[in-house]
Amino acid sequence: MSSAAGSGQVAVVTDTTAYLPPALIELYDIAQVSLYVGWDGDLRPESEYTDLDAFYARLRDSPSLPTTSQPSVGDFLQVYRPLVSAGRDVASVHIAEGLSGTCQSAREAAQAIAREGHAGRVAVHDAATGAGGLGCLVVGAARMAQEGATLQETLASLSAQRKTLELWFCLDTLEYLRRGGRIGSAAAIAGMALKIKPILTFGTEIAPVERVRTRRRALERMERHLHELHDRGATDWIVQHAQAPEDAQRLVAEGRSAFGTEPLFCTEVGPVLGAHLGAGVLVGGVGCAPASGAQRAGSATGTDSPASRTSGAARP
Repeated sequence: MSSAAGSGQVAVVTDTTAYLPPALIELYDIAQVSLYVGWDGDLRPESEYTDLDAFYARLRDSPSLPTTSQPSVGDFLQVYRPLVSAGRDVASVHIAEGLSGTCQSAREAAQAIAREGHAGRVAVHDAATGAGGLGCLVVGAARMAQEGATLQETLASLSAQRKTLELWFCLDTLEYLRRGGRIGSAAAIAGMALKIKPILTFGTEIAPVERVRTRRRALERMERHLHELHDRGATDWIVQHAQAPEDAQRLVAEGRSAFGTEPLFCTEVGPVLGAHLGAGVLVGGVGCAPASGAQRAGSATGTDSPASRTSGAARP
């Protein structure tokens, strides 16, 4: 895990499921708490998995799925205490409670901080989304904090941003959702037999949006989705993937055509998300917070750049 120090009134904390690139974390002074993942009881912080190719190779070859887990209360306290002691309020923004117990651990840590004499200094916000959707909200909150917003103003901004955020992702296979119990065996078997490539969304739960028959058609639908979002007035947009850099680059190119801008970020998601969804995941969508040209120049990353090889998460 890492914690950020800064002079703003509000510090923004998130978890590794946002898959933010290091450049954005540094630029916006964002603190992170790591989820855990591993095989056979050997759970390690997700942030320690730096070789994503090796992780996905093991995932493909392993007869069992890795186990994932939320951060502990102690993990959050290690981040919260120095920030509060430095006189800062904390907006702690995390993956949807319907997908993970991360928010619950954060709330218990916030209660411990209150008992230590700092009531009201830490606010935990359920992002009601995951992956790049969470990342967009976190960046929006961090921008507000850098501009001098209070804790309550930052939280109000998060709620407003979430209403206009929409994030889709497509899978190469339903097998990992089936093995992880996230989809019924009958539905998964039927889907695989028919070669269905589902398009889903991250909300309070993982929910289906559309079904197509081939990977090519799924990618084409994701491309049209970016144009539709732009036509509805969306601003920031992101792309993420798991072991699908060529598809990600194609989606980035289409996003540039639709929006006339670079993505807020383009990153590879990692072990916790991968454990539940498998390789081949492709994520596309937007957050509502506008980014200036200067901010984009400092934050956008290429799909295959070192900064983009970040780890991420789904339900622990």
